[in-house]
Amino acid sequence: MRRVSSHNPRRIRPVRPLLTAFAALTAAAGLALGGGTAHAAPPAEHSVPLAPLRAAAAPLPAHVFAPYFESWTSDSPAALAAQSGAKHLTMAFLQTEAKGSCTPYWNGDTGKPVSSSVFGSDITTIRAGGGDVIPSFGGYAADNGGTELADSCTDVGKIAAAYENVVTTYGVSRLDLDIEDNSLTNSAGADRRNKAIKQVQDWAASTGRTVQFSYTLPTTTHGLADSGLAVLRNAVSNGARVDVVNIMTFDYYDGATHDMAADTRTAAEGLHGQLAGLYPAKSSAELWAMTGVTEMPGIDDYGPAETFTTQDAPKVYDWAVAQGIDTLSFWALQRDNGGCPGTKGSDSCSGIAQDTWYFTHTFAPFTGGGSPTTPDFSLSVSPAAASVPPGGTANATVNTAVVAGGAQTVALTASGAPAGVTVSLSPSSVTAGASAQLTATAGPSVAPGSYPVTVRGTAPSGAHTATYTLTVTGGSSGGGLGNGDFETGGTSPWTCQAGSTVVGSPVHSGTHALQITPAADRTGQCEQTVTLAPHTTHTLTGWVRGPYAYIGVSDGATASQWASSDAWSQLTVPFTTDASGKATVYVHGWYGQGAVYADDFSLT
Repeated sequence: MRRVSSHNPRRIRPVRPLLTAFAALTAAAGLALGGGTAHAAPPAEHSVPLAPLRAAAAPLPAHVFAPYFESWTSDSPAALAAQSGAKHLTMAFLQTEAKGSCTPYWNGDTGKPVSSSVFGSDITTIRAGGGDVIPSFGGYAADNGGTELADSCTDVGKIAAAYENVVTTYGVSRLDLDIEDNSLTNSAGADRRNKAIKQVQDWAASTGRTVQFSYTLPTTTHGLADSGLAVLRNAVSNGARVDVVNIMTFDYYDGATHDMAADTRTAAEGLHGQLAGLYPAKSSAELWAMTGVTEMPGIDDYGPAETFTTQDAPKVYDWAVAQGIDTLSFWALQRDNGGCPGTKGSDSCSGIAQDTWYFTHTFAPFTGGGSPTTPDFSLSVSPAAASVPPGGTANATVNTAVVAGGAQTVALTASGAPAGVTVSLSPSSVTAGASAQLTATAGPSVAPGSYPVTVRGTAPSGAHTATYTLTVTGGSSGGGLGNGDFETGGTSPWTCQAGSTVVGSPVHSGTHALQITPAADRTGQCEQTVTLAPHTTHTLTGWVRGPYAYIGVSDGATASQWASSDAWSQLTVPFTTDASGKATVYVHGWYGQGAVYADDFSLT
């Protein structure tokens, strides 16, 4: 998997035929330590006695959730473990500082040697909380740059000694070997690595230690490519015991649209069959017990076609519990938040809307064996309120999300609207995780007032409700135009093309404005349809700034104005409605031009 720093930007490389599309996974996916960049030592507040680290470690649980921790950051693994609830961490990555060296460092940084002074206090704190760590060697950048330990060092004894030093320095019971890219086809390096594993296992047996080795390898949707399988064949031929084969079920780079949960299952099933061929004496249960799966939550490095969703996570969790696999993981702990919707392959966020630590909280019960999750979902309405004049229409989005278990069918209803107010939901049934459109229309004779509407979602697991408040105003000064000042913080009830969003700066007034980002193939238009008195003259007013900013109406009326200025400009568009009284109000920029900002729209 990969790492990113200012000194080592992400490079998404073409797939090498021998590795299959998934090998490119590591060109960006989550496991790929990069070149040496100096970082600060762990915070002093985590300092605790370090002597226990050198004692022989207890074995890991038979079923363990251990997400990858990006060690090149300034984050404290102990602090993030405590915040997230992830008791076990896979620490990425160890590699040599230069090709030809036999000494591994964290991130290949000579300022971060294998020493109790580097991460030692964090590891002791994690262990005191009932967890442990798994140091991981390699990663995409190391495999690509020749600094993966066994590729870099040609002395098997020194490779084994480096492994043993990590085991004794940190008192760990498992080492992970992340092998990707060039390391997969470096047969000499693979042979040295497996011979070194055998030496370490013999040493551990003679000293009364438990030392496991896991191989983390790229996969296709139906099992390992031959290059990954060759690594395991060589291990068998060298008598090296592989305790866990951990497949990276993301970054397939095959041009297909993926059901990531389903592809995890088929990839693992393919691996199961391959392991059966390598270890014919093992039972099916024993083969599953040496299987690991690493996901990449959210949008992986390939892009939206490979998105591991909040609905996928409980499906994979339940499957992992049922199959009894050894390791459940993801790349990486620092990504487990929704801070960058729409961004692919980030090291610091998932690229999807999610609660912080959602994936950690979903997978954490796997440690120790876990139990299948009880399905549940959430329900919300955005915006939660709107104001319209008599005869006006407002729209909102009813959002559902999987909270636990699998995605259920949720039936939607709305109740509580007074006479003269109609509320519809489209569609009236969704799969948890999907959304529906709520449309509320106030008849021309509805009395002014605020009317709460109860939106109810019912599924086999139970029901949840949310309240939507429709306020009918006393006159028509608003003209039915909703969220004209964008102070709700969202775009609804405007419908916008991709790239449009509400921002906090620049604004004409208040604290929010609309930003429209045109592209070569679109203007970025935002629009909403309003119902006005028929055959009546109205005036649309709005403030805009930026190149080629247009406002206007269409459908039941046609008129527009535009301005091009770095300062806020007021545009006024008179128009007359037809017999329907309906008009679509819009604002947009122009193809291939810069961003346009809009604020304070009104209809009179």
